[in-house]
Amino acid sequence: MSTVLPSTTAHAASNDWKQQFDKAADEYFDQVYFHYGPSGGTMTGFHQYDTQLEDLSRKNIDAEIAALKSFEKRFQALVPDAQADFVARTDRDLVLNNIHSTLLELETIRPWEKNADNYSSLCANGAFTLMERKFAPPDDRLRSLIAREKQMPALLEAARANLKNPPHIYTEIAIEQLPDIITFFEKDVPLAFADAQDPSLKAEFAKTNSAVIAGLKSYLDWIKADLLPRSNGDFRIGTETFSKKLAYDEMVDTPLPKLLEIDWADLHKNQEHFNQVAKELEPDKDPRAVVEELGANHPAPNHLMDAFRATFDGLIGFIRANHILTIPSDIRPIVEETPPFMRATTFASMDTPGPFETHATEAYFNVTLPDPSMKPEEVEGYMHSFNIGTVISTAVHEAYPGHYVQFLWTPQAPSKVRKLLGANTNVEGWAHYTEQMMLDAGYGQPGAGAKDERESKFLRLGQLQDALLRNARFIVGIEMHTGNMTFDQAVEFFQKEGYQSKETAMVETKRGTSDPTYLYYTLGKLEIMKLREDMKKKQGAAFSLEKFHDDFLRQGFPPIKIVREAMLGDTSPTL
Repeated sequence: MSTVLPSTTAHAASNDWKQQFDKAADEYFDQVYFHYGPSGGTMTGFHQYDTQLEDLSRKNIDAEIAALKSFEKRFQALVPDAQADFVARTDRDLVLNNIHSTLLELETIRPWEKNADNYSSLCANGAFTLMERKFAPPDDRLRSLIAREKQMPALLEAARANLKNPPHIYTEIAIEQLPDIITFFEKDVPLAFADAQDPSLKAEFAKTNSAVIAGLKSYLDWIKADLLPRSNGDFRIGTETFSKKLAYDEMVDTPLPKLLEIDWADLHKNQEHFNQVAKELEPDKDPRAVVEELGANHPAPNHLMDAFRATFDGLIGFIRANHILTIPSDIRPIVEETPPFMRATTFASMDTPGPFETHATEAYFNVTLPDPSMKPEEVEGYMHSFNIGTVISTAVHEAYPGHYVQFLWTPQAPSKVRKLLGANTNVEGWAHYTEQMMLDAGYGQPGAGAKDERESKFLRLGQLQDALLRNARFIVGIEMHTGNMTFDQAVEFFQKEGYQSKETAMVETKRGTSDPTYLYYTLGKLEIMKLREDMKKKQGAAFSLEKFHDDFLRQGFPPIKIVREAMLGDTSPTL
């Protein structure tokens, strides 16, 4: 008679639990996550979704809610045992939080009922994800695009049925974005498939694309004539929903008044640092006048993308020479103009291939140039956001060692869940953290990113101005959505406290109406800085900045709470 040792039994039970969890997670991604978000499937590199488009009919939204609730029960029943692997145990938390967040979005926040831009931008994104990367021959991708374009009129019809008393600002943003989206389908989409060979496919595409263009023009007319006059809704999500969203998306349960207190302290610290550096540069000028001088020191719009490309050599060289972190690849991102449907609410962004994309692995550094319709004084105000300091700060944030380097580490993430689900406090927190970390480590000193002491100070001012922008987002997001700040007060706050131009303040406030928790930049940065300090205390003289960064990036991009437990071995507070 053989005896089974208790530890062996526990191990077997733990393995059995992990197998059940992995099976449930795979089915969740296939049956819910990508099934209801097929454009995201294409972006991830799962090309079985390439012919499908998001369906926002009320019937389909109700079906998604039912599917989410069914999987919620399934994962809640999968309780990990004491021996469960840390990664799998925390992956379960990530999946459950994703389910709770999506339900909150669909049932409580209800953008499908409020945001006209969601529908037209989904059309553009559905096409763009098939255009931007050549993961299959042109004819194959065109075939998928035709299949998607056939579903776009139904998506725009769903908008007409669903949209009920939206916020005025949301409808205005849709009207602002739509002409660019129409031009995108008229010019960019046909150009992207100019090398397709099959004549019958091209003829069919001409029909479906014309139908989409006509549908979008009709949609724009309908929005202006019908939806805009009855757009009197409220964009604010309220205190309770805001707190739930933070808990589900970022695993942050700090009360909102405490979060405001933390950010006000950081904002004041950054203002004082900015004012001090400004005084060193221009002793006789008010710091706000130095903001204006800093803003005026920018490349010409037609040289902006070259200015970003020119930063890469110096940043990569500094990172390697100073052992900041490991850069896993020598391939660089491609700098290009921001796609039309993203231009109203973003100045720059990094578009990396999905973690499971195997054929077309290019990454794109998107830069939004001034709109050709702008007057010269508006162009000047807009270009203040791309001054000598913020160009460096943005290149650090988007590329080296920010988003692009974090993407290069994705293959080393410990699980499929960690490659697919993450938190903005990690992704944006990391990129924002690197802006300050690089200058603190010596980049931007004369001979290392700056030609002289004066330029060095301008780089620090650019970093601090970007930090103040994120501080302002933090406060504006909470205060606008909890009813303590109006739209106009938010614009003024970005200018006065965030040291931003009026043009930037408008773009940022518009974004905040539909991205309430965009405090995740500063929130994540502060969490990472606290983690670094706690690691230093624990490791003492053995602490290595390079090892800290590599170990951080190795985790994938879950909430910092999970990263802390993995790296520190405890569940101490993240803030």
